[in-house]
Amino acid sequence: MTAANRDLVAELVVEGLERREARWLVDEFAADDDLAALRIAVERRKRGEPIQYVLGHWPFRGLDLDVDGRVLIPRPESEELVGVALNELVRQAAVTPLIVDLGCGSGAIGLALLSELASRNVAATLVGVDESADALDVARANADKHGLRGATFVRSSWYDALDETLRGKVDLFVANPPYVGLEELEHLDAVLQFEPHGAIVSPDAHGVVGFADLAVIITGASAWLSPRGVLVCEHSNLHRDAAVSAARDAGFSSVDDLDDMAGHPRILVARRS
Repeated sequence: MTAANRDLVAELVVEGLERREARWLVDEFAADDDLAALRIAVERRKRGEPIQYVLGHWPFRGLDLDVDGRVLIPRPESEELVGVALNELVRQAAVTPLIVDLGCGSGAIGLALLSELASRNVAATLVGVDESADALDVARANADKHGLRGATFVRSSWYDALDETLRGKVDLFVANPPYVGLEELEHLDAVLQFEPHGAIVSPDAHGVVGFADLAVIITGASAWLSPRGVLVCEHSNLHRDAAVSAARDAGFSSVDDLDDMAGHPRILVARRS
């Protein structure tokens, strides 16, 4: 970093930015002496807009993903979900697995799986599903950005518009669906107010706050999974009992629910066999 850029960072810290964020913004926008772009970015951040959106991209398990207000910000819990999903595919010993990423958003989960499997010489096929056309545009751009050609994208509300020929053939469903109740949202991190509401908030179901989309996913997955297929799904730290119960009621023969690195209930793993 040049002396001039160090001075810029120091000025932004005085204005109230965290030092690391000030450094990121200077590195991103001041490289070509575009101080006007830097100032716009700084003002966006000072108004509370997430740093990921201000920068326009964010790392996720080795991929640099383009992100903006059309999609959720990739988070560490979803990186953990990718690791769990990879372990399940290893257990299956799938040679050419078919993966469906439900509610794919930026494509983070599915594209990370596709990329990491390719590095292991596993030729996976990915179907990214989202009901938001805007989110699918971001996911397609991220697939192109990283040269991931095994991905296709479908606009669908969960299973509604999936190709019927996929029934009984999906080796892995992964999902980070909406799971926050509307009233809960008011008490959570203010950064969520900048993210797409439909990707965060879910109606209540079965007397459980924010569980409606999870219930649809868990109940419907089995009909699409291959005999050894598995559903790996992120959920609220309040949803463990409801998620496990729904999976057992849906006929999954093996159900686990895993804590995240913070020790919170987070990832449902439901296997057909």
